[in-house]
Amino acid sequence: MFKKIFSFFKSVKIEMSYVSWPTKDDIKEGTTVVILMSIFVAIFLSLVDTGFGFIIRKLLFKG
Repeated sequence: MFKKIFSFFKSVKIEMSYVSWPTKDDIKEGTTVVILMSIFVAIFLSLVDTGFGFIIRKLLFKG
């Protein structure tokens, strides 16, 4: 049992050595893109929601 656990963690260590980790600049760039896209999508969805709300109010209340 312990031999399998030890073997598993040894395999994990070996596999982790193959990982290509991002640089700080890559992380900053990716974070910036995610934040800007989140803001863009939030603004877009709020405008669409406001527009649909306006249309629904005009259709249901006729004025």
